Amino acid sequence: MSFKTLVEFESGGERCAADLYIPDSDHRAPVIVMAHGLGGTRAMRLDAFAERFVAEGYACLVFDYRHFGESGGEPRQLLDIKKQLEDWKSAIRFARSLSRVDSNRLILWGTSFGGGHVLATAAQDRGIAAVISQCPFTDGLASSLTLSPLTSLKLSALAIRDRIGALFGAEPLMVTTAGQPGTLALMNAPDVVHGYAAISTGTNAPNYVTARFALDIVRYYPGRKTPKIQAPVLFCVCDTDTVAPSGATLRHAQRTPNKEIKRYADGHFEIYVGEAFERVVRDQISFLKKTVPVD
Repeated sequence: MSFKTLVEFESGGERCAADLYIPDSDHRAPVIVMAHGLGGTRAMRLDAFAERFVAEGYACLVFDYRHFGESGGEPRQLLDIKKQLEDWKSAIRFARSLSRVDSNRLILWGTSFGGGHVLATAAQDRGIAAVISQCPFTDGLASSLTLSPLTSLKLSALAIRDRIGALFGAEPLMVTTAGQPGTLALMNAPDVVHGYAAISTGTNAPNYVTARFALDIVRYYPGRKTPKIQAPVLFCVCDTDTVAPSGATLRHAQRTPNKEIKRYADGHFEIYVGEAFERVVRDQISFLKKTVPVD
């Protein structure tokens, strides 16, 4: 049995909404801080992972970034790398303040864009006990090259218009998050629309973000921080990943001092559902039990 509570914490003057899962135990449990990827919210299948972890005796704090989901922040759907990294720090600080968890055994779990964020965060915080980085975004150039030159050019033009407009108080310009091949979207590989729909079913998550983000993605390289991470890291890498190419991820993963690498013949979105989900969550639980065992 476990207990799930809606909680909130402050980050950058705004409210972040989160689900706190506490196992029914007399002991203070290790706590896993969790968040999603590009444009994602905690309602997009993160509960499935958290429920499996809490069944093994781990507490989980699963949060939405500012400007997304049930968290505060205007404009909505603003994807800002610096703010999201601040949200991770705020979530960690909040988790460490909880009386029902063991703050000395704090684990980071991130997926996709969040999988990159946990690497950058763990490289700065030596108090992290372990990290799970699932199908992670590690290399801005590698991910940018998954789009055609024409799409990249159109995205850049829209992003520049959005950023200039923001300086003058204009309404944000949005870009589709997951689109069909050839369309103007941040992700438009053949498997993207179906995969994104599979994890969005039953949610009200918009399929768009502010266009200005396209100017930042190529300059973000969280994978370069891996040599500085002291905690053990599990990399869950999808060999056929069309969003976060596995070649770049594996190069960065190999430079991590204390790492375990699991590879899957699945796509970027497949590991959230079905048999692929069962495989990856089983490996993640095994890693947790080895590195941060429950009392």
